[in-house]
Amino acid sequence: MKIRNLLLLLALSSVLFLQAQIRIASIIGDNMVLQRNSEVKLWGKSKPNDKLTIRVGWDKSILKTVSDANGQWLVKVKTTEAGGPYLISVASGKEKLTLTNILLGEVWLCSGQSNMEMPLRGFNDQPVSGMNDALVDAENDKIRLYTVKKSALDSPQDTCSGNWDIANAMSVGKFSAVGYFYARELQRKLKVPVGIICSSWGGTRIESWMSSQAISSFPISKAKTSVKPAGDPSQPSRLFNGMIHPILNFTIKGAIWYQGETNRFNSNEYADLMTAMVHNWRTDFDLGPFPFYFVQIAPYSYGDSKGLISAYLREAQVKASLMIPNSGMVCTIDIGEEKIIHPSEKLTVAKRLTYWALSETYNKKGIAFQNPLFKMAVAQDSMMVISFDNLENGLTSFGKEISNFEIAGDNKLFYTAKAIIVKKQIQLTCPEVKKPIAVRYCFCNYPQVKGFLYNTAGLPVPPFRSDD
Repeated sequence: MKIRNLLLLLALSSVLFLQAQIRIASIIGDNMVLQRNSEVKLWGKSKPNDKLTIRVGWDKSILKTVSDANGQWLVKVKTTEAGGPYLISVASGKEKLTLTNILLGEVWLCSGQSNMEMPLRGFNDQPVSGMNDALVDAENDKIRLYTVKKSALDSPQDTCSGNWDIANAMSVGKFSAVGYFYARELQRKLKVPVGIICSSWGGTRIESWMSSQAISSFPISKAKTSVKPAGDPSQPSRLFNGMIHPILNFTIKGAIWYQGETNRFNSNEYADLMTAMVHNWRTDFDLGPFPFYFVQIAPYSYGDSKGLISAYLREAQVKASLMIPNSGMVCTIDIGEEKIIHPSEKLTVAKRLTYWALSETYNKKGIAFQNPLFKMAVAQDSMMVISFDNLENGLTSFGKEISNFEIAGDNKLFYTAKAIIVKKQIQLTCPEVKKPIAVRYCFCNYPQVKGFLYNTAGLPVPPFRSDD
């Protein structure tokens, strides 16, 4: 009986201890980076109506708060210029929680499906170019990585799972290749710490990453036509609930996004869906219209290289880039792989994203960052003349024959056209088309010929069509 009573006493003591224990949000931890020169939030849970004292290493002031009736607490803290490492302590009475090795710098969120999730070490039989050299150079105390553990749930969550890791060969190898390369390029150019949070899941639809309120205005969305078991990530809002909602209080500078392959069958909705998702995130993070840079899906055969299904999705992504304020799109038409949906050139993708961030977010002048975009097609007798926006020094194919243009006449049959560059324009001719009325460029699942069109900075012209 004495042993039984002792065990009950110990169990009760453990419960009371757990109830009294200060806890901090799962996204907040040792080794993290907090956004510099901003106001960040620290939050967690303690006893109900608990008096808490918070100290941060970059500021001598003492912050005090009281947890609510459910034990929830939150404080806002002003950060200074980049630096560290710092300590953060949260205390209540004799109880104290201390976070170590905290840096102030730039914080970005990366999200999407498998091309964002793809780790630097690659997938089975699917490599990332330059992987081993990147791992040799990976050790960098100024880069910190956080991967949100996969979680698909039917209601918004306050917690997630993950840890802040310092960049080294082991941590970088299992982290998003695009996310890491992006952080690495920013850290090299800005010379400040960079924290990157990866919240991604392969094969998922954009609807899964939107809140239930945001998706409610899309009643015909195909994602709503079937009911999937609990935990299935394909259902609307489940990934927002489990992998975005828990980090909404964490201050970020901006987000990068690589997703769309799974939405290719409802491409007609995608531009509106993407616009709604970005608005949803910006509203819920409550950080204003933060930068949102994204990747146009790469070419891939999908079993039919001449098919058009993914071309419509890429077209929708161009449309979204024009609809979403403070956004930018990276084109990847030149780095796809016909038989592998996960192209190996992740560093190229990250660098093109970095050009947008350095130019538009960090105001580094003189860097080319915008893709040339189709402006108009004008027929001149048997020739079609194509003009573009976002051109400074003109166009180039870097010495290769440009072979991915097609033109059509009244019969609406498209034929391969001969293309030449003349004074920042493209002139197209084709013997089979005497009076052209429409043009397409790389408008297919996977262009077989590699003569792509670029601006002189090496940024590719995204696929387009003049017909509907």
